[in-house]
Amino acid sequence: MKISRYFDSAILKPNMTEDEVKQAIKDCIACDSYTVCVRPCDIALAVEMCKGTNTKVSCVLDFPHGDSTAEGKAALAELYAPTGVAEIDMVMNYGYARSGKWDEVKRGIEGVVKAAKKHGVGVKVIFETCELTEEEIRRGTEICIEAGADFVKTSTGFAASGASEEAVTTMLDEAKGRIKVKPSGGIRNYETAKKYVDMGASRLGIGFGTALKICEGEKEAEK
Repeated sequence: MKISRYFDSAILKPNMTEDEVKQAIKDCIACDSYTVCVRPCDIALAVEMCKGTNTKVSCVLDFPHGDSTAEGKAALAELYAPTGVAEIDMVMNYGYARSGKWDEVKRGIEGVVKAAKKHGVGVKVIFETCELTEEEIRRGTEICIEAGADFVKTSTGFAASGASEEAVTTMLDEAKGRIKVKPSGGIRNYETAKKYVDMGASRLGIGFGTALKICEGEKEAEK
């Protein structure tokens, strides 16, 4: 499968104009991204632009800090899930994870999953792995499995660092095929993207400006 079919191409910069968002979506459709991952304010635009294409729409929730209440996360999911998005990428309350408040972490995920599943929408849970220990990444993965999420995801791309081979290895080892894994953040060339796919990643979080470059790298590698 070509590398772009692993892409969730992130169009999330808060200062983007509507014209810039439109162009980014066009570029991501052109390179056959699996989804465009957009800000909630851009959901309707993205759904309309992606109609009739191979590219679906995902959106972020409680992004990038994940510090809303469980009730707040669930309320946002109730708003976003019926809009035509295929998936929701929510941010786990990683401050709670670092505090050992795992019941609250789980409650926040369960509320989103419950709202999303009513509309057939998948849920990815963003950890911000650069802020967590290996044990916290493992425990978070188990919590996401118990809560019924579809993916665990390393990073928002807005923190100190993004995906690392160590964090992805930990997620995959703990998941054991029970939940999918999405490295995200800092994937800027074909070699890195392919490395994570070969490790067992099911999706990749890619900056929209990098998607075309990675696709060109794939073409070069195949020559």
